[in-house]
Amino acid sequence: MRIDVFTIFPEVVAGYCSTSILGRATATGALEVRVHDLRQGASDPRRSVDDSPFGGGAGMVLMPEPVFRCVEAVADLPRPLYLLTPAGRRFDQAVAVELAGLRSGPSGGFSLLCGRYEGVDQRVADHLVDGELSIGDFVLAGGELAALAVVEAVARLLPEVLGNEESARDESFAEGMLEYPQYTRPAQFRGWPVPEVLRSGDHGAVAAWRRAQALLRTAACRPDLLEHLVRVAALDDADVQVLVEHGYDVPSGPAHSSAESHEQNHRPE
Repeated sequence: MRIDVFTIFPEVVAGYCSTSILGRATATGALEVRVHDLRQGASDPRRSVDDSPFGGGAGMVLMPEPVFRCVEAVADLPRPLYLLTPAGRRFDQAVAVELAGLRSGPSGGFSLLCGRYEGVDQRVADHLVDGELSIGDFVLAGGELAALAVVEAVARLLPEVLGNEESARDESFAEGMLEYPQYTRPAQFRGWPVPEVLRSGDHGAVAAWRRAQALLRTAACRPDLLEHLVRVAALDDADVQVLVEHGYDVPSGPAHSSAESHEQNHRPE
């Protein structure tokens, strides 16, 4: 899969993408991240990419000319091109799955444009990009960290990247809920034991325990996710029974769950 990233700090993006999982994915050819320096689109000796905003105000604005020039210089740019901005569509696991599916699309990937300074000239959003993405309701100095979050979340979903399909399938949000608790050696640490079921060798019992713990953790920590699962009828009778046994009131139909009202009093055991 190919992902192009446009930024004024190419070394930041390229450096991170050369390490750990992303680095291994690049080395095996499963992922190709092409980083483009927006300053290459500047037309003055100082390689300026920003200017003061019309109408006055604090900060500087990323100019349209260098951005358009840099993007349009890439003849085989993988589309869609997304601008990272607080006004964008909220990026979550479902969007990551959607973007990962673009690997088999006409362009084999997608592209990301990192904003900077006070913002990006609106004509970039109106006439150059295909959409906007946001990783949350908070402010960063630029879009580089957001772009890296998108790249890594998408890359982890590619079948060649993690090397174990179960790793991506079992992670938080993969089925709309949080992941179950994880344990490793030693079996006893400062008097805190690993749950016996995980050492039993009974794969069916382990799977049932993990499912139950994922449900209970989601109900306690993210009741909004549980409510969504109820609304889309994603819980089976066994799931509902687990929740009811631990004091959660879960309707069997698509109505809202009242799990949120219990979140302070019930925690997974």
